[in-house]
Amino acid sequence: MKFLVLLLVFSLLLKSDLVQAQESLYTRSGRSFILTEKGASHLSSLPLKCLEKEYPYKTGITFLDSTFLTPPKDYHPAFYGCYDWHSSVHGHWMLVKLIKEYPQLPEAARIRSILSHHLSSGNVQKELSIFASDNASFERIYGWGWFLYLQSELLSWNDSWAIELSNNLQPLAQFFSSSWIIFLKKLAYPIRVGEHTNLAFGLSLTWDYAITARDSALQKAVKDASLRFYLNDKSCPANWEPGGYDFLSPCLEEARLMSRILGKSKYTEWLKHFMPGLFTKPASLFKIAVVKDRTDGKLVHLDGVNFSRSWCLNEIAQKLPEQFAKPIRQLAFQHLEAALPQVVSGNYAGEHWLASFAVYALSKE
Repeated sequence: MKFLVLLLVFSLLLKSDLVQAQESLYTRSGRSFILTEKGASHLSSLPLKCLEKEYPYKTGITFLDSTFLTPPKDYHPAFYGCYDWHSSVHGHWMLVKLIKEYPQLPEAARIRSILSHHLSSGNVQKELSIFASDNASFERIYGWGWFLYLQSELLSWNDSWAIELSNNLQPLAQFFSSSWIIFLKKLAYPIRVGEHTNLAFGLSLTWDYAITARDSALQKAVKDASLRFYLNDKSCPANWEPGGYDFLSPCLEEARLMSRILGKSKYTEWLKHFMPGLFTKPASLFKIAVVKDRTDGKLVHLDGVNFSRSWCLNEIAQKLPEQFAKPIRQLAFQHLEAALPQVVSGNYAGEHWLASFAVYALSKE
């Protein structure tokens, strides 16, 4: 009995220390979190640990011949770390975002050095060559979207280093822009899943790039596809979410995308038909997702769904009248509050990607 009491006391103290350590990474302002410089430094350490970590690695390309029987670094010289191509891409985005927002970050010089090496013109050209032939659809949709979002982050930064890197990335960005336009013309149905091929999430990232890059052809392709696939949707089955492997909410990602595409009044009208529960009891639609094993690469996705719900709900709230927006923002805060302590679990299954989701969610507060 005495042992159990001591164990309980120790557990409570440990939990208290962890909470205090997490809270030093950000400050609270009402119903929102603000990342501190210490927090930015801490989060930057996670992709820095894996951007140059070659293994374990999960490739998704088709091997056309025996020349591909070589280390992934040989055919992915820019994005070979962090387990897979897309995680490496959004790890690069996160580091750009952090030193852009926190220029005095202790890791800034190291970040600039690593990214200058990874995102050289030669490396990007080699990455571009992999998409030829049978690999034209490699990393469609998720990787395409994140790459364009990385490029939009660089394009929106008036910094000589960022300008140099964006110039290096432009050939691959242009390839993805053209590929999106071709793909959307051929796509007959939307892709409504909670993982990488979710169409609405990819289109949101791509829309943001198209606006920043003033890519009018891509803007038109995204808008036309969004209206074609989603304008007449009604009664999204939010009670079916989340799926066991989800890190995105199909309903909320669609609602977030349409907040970009439709004007404010038309959007409110559309959303009332698409997800009427958001206007009555939003908290009953989306309960905090539970993870039972953070060493499992698929089950830990559910930490990501809490982050992604947070950024969706915050963006949706921005387009609604205040009486509806307030409880939605509160629900977004609850999901973010639940997700933030899980960024550093000590397990590579989550650590190689969750920090990017944390920074992205915080940027939508």
